[in-house]
Amino acid sequence: MEKAEVEDLASAAVLLDRTSFSQVVFNSVDKFYVPGADVTCHYVFTQQFSPRRKDWIGIFRVGWKTTREYYTFMWVALPSDTGTDVAKQQEVQFKAYYLPKDDEYYQFCYVDQDGVVRGASVPFQFRPESEDDILVVTTKVKVEETEEHNQQLLQENQELKARCARLEEQSSAAQAELRQKQEELEALQGITKKLEQEAEAQKAHWDVEQLQLKEQDQKMRSENEQLGARVVELQSQLLNQERAMEKLIREDQEKTEQLQRLTKGNDQLRLSLTEQREQQRKLEQMVEEMKLRETAAVKTQADLMDPGRAKAVEAQLVQEVARLQAQVEAGKACLLEKYKECRRLHRQIRQLRAATPDENLDLSRRLGESKILCDHLRAEKEQMERGNELLQKENSRLLSYMGLDSDSVLPQVPASSWEGAPQKPVLIYGNPYSGIQESPTSGLLSAENPLRSPQQHAVEPPQALDPELTCPLCERVFPASELQVFEDHVYCHSL
Repeated sequence: MEKAEVEDLASAAVLLDRTSFSQVVFNSVDKFYVPGADVTCHYVFTQQFSPRRKDWIGIFRVGWKTTREYYTFMWVALPSDTGTDVAKQQEVQFKAYYLPKDDEYYQFCYVDQDGVVRGASVPFQFRPESEDDILVVTTKVKVEETEEHNQQLLQENQELKARCARLEEQSSAAQAELRQKQEELEALQGITKKLEQEAEAQKAHWDVEQLQLKEQDQKMRSENEQLGARVVELQSQLLNQERAMEKLIREDQEKTEQLQRLTKGNDQLRLSLTEQREQQRKLEQMVEEMKLRETAAVKTQADLMDPGRAKAVEAQLVQEVARLQAQVEAGKACLLEKYKECRRLHRQIRQLRAATPDENLDLSRRLGESKILCDHLRAEKEQMERGNELLQKENSRLLSYMGLDSDSVLPQVPASSWEGAPQKPVLIYGNPYSGIQESPTSGLLSAENPLRSPQQHAVEPPQALDPELTCPLCERVFPASELQVFEDHVYCHSL
């Protein structure tokens, strides 16, 4: 009788629901298992259930509330062929080390990967073997207590069934949410795949752009090298022109000194000519006086009417007049010679004055053209360098966006390759657009040139060669007569 009551108690503790708990059937479950020995659990899948990879079987104490109250568990091995081996006997073995050590009632429960119980076994115990066939006689009071306990267990069973129904509802909602999440995940995976395809296309486009940038960079480097060689050539030409200018300046100085000497000689000749004219005037006055004396002598001779004395006086007067006339003729000859010398010096001065401006104008014109060409080439080089810097910045931005290192992608150009080309050419006569308010040819007229003579400060390049002045920065045009305004405008750009 006691044996029948124990079976009824165990049957009352099993939480079986035909809809879910009976989808996995446990068979060959003993009433008790000996502690310290491995336990093998046998079970069979029904046709309504398909096992999945993360299903597991746990040992639960009778009266458990949730699937987290398992004592130990083992993962379920999937059948080799789910279509034919579903109804075959399956088994899983629990090691003795992980099994309970008390004598409480336990049962096997099959839990799928969603946490839903799909099958439960009859209760069993872990205890040593005993006299199973001994008939135990109990009293009526104990039977009533057992029945009352059974009623409590039935009530608890009903509560557990209701809770299990709620859990199934929650599980259904969780499964629906899981399916929604899976759909969202699939959509996100599609978007991710599309974004990866777009990223690949963008990367290919960036590779093409990077190749083009490399080609442009190489082209600009070659152009910079050509410009550097051109600048070196122009600097050499400018140096030669400066040397020629210095030579012309020395010749101009020599001519200026010669002009000064001629001017000084001319002044001396003028002074001598003035003295000669003064002497001539004095001689003329003396001639007039002699004429007056001769007239007075003639009158005296007529008065005296003395032939002998008259002849002596007349001879004396004739000698005096001849002497005075010789002096006058000598003065006239000297004056004429001095006048011819003065005319010759004047012609030389006019020739020097006419030749010096022509040479200065030609030299200034050539120097101005050389400076304009050099400034134009320097502006083109600076523009190419700015374009090169912009391309390098754009290339670095693209490489950083792609997650690459610019040093590992772009070719390394040694610094020695740029040493041959001047980075910033320096003009010996100064930069006409450096911001200093001076004329474009102020480099030749400044005090830095020791060969510049004071008389050469008056030599300016003719403005008729360049009727208009164009700003190299903003391309504004100024008349050639407004040179100071143009220089102030260029100086304002440097502020």
